[in-house]
Amino acid sequence: MKQTLMVIAGAALMAAVLTAQAPAQPAAAPAGNADTGKKLFVSNGCWQCHGYEGQGGVAGARLAGRLMPFAGFTAYVRRPVNQMPPYVEKVLPTADLARIYAYLQSRPAAPPVASIPLLQK
Repeated sequence: MKQTLMVIAGAALMAAVLTAQAPAQPAAAPAGNADTGKKLFVSNGCWQCHGYEGQGGVAGARLAGRLMPFAGFTAYVRRPVNQMPPYVEKVLPTADLARIYAYLQSRPAAPPVASIPLLQK
């Protein structure tokens, strides 16, 4: 009995070590339609803080051109920090969140400040 438990414990330890050594692959975002995502971005009120193009605003961060991986994006939308309300699965299904993510991915990154003549000295 004692030897059986030791074998089971050893196998569990080996599995944990092998899992820890395997490189983690980021979860790919589910396919989403950017046009539908834009409509959802507007209808869910995301634009009020993040701007219509995801360019950011007074209350919300810039999202366009610098998105985190989909898993992190989803985790933050579901349990945000600070002023953003949580968008739980019941309110914003993952499929709709993937569409919003696709829309934000389709937005170009902001140009470098050095390329904007009006902002030069």
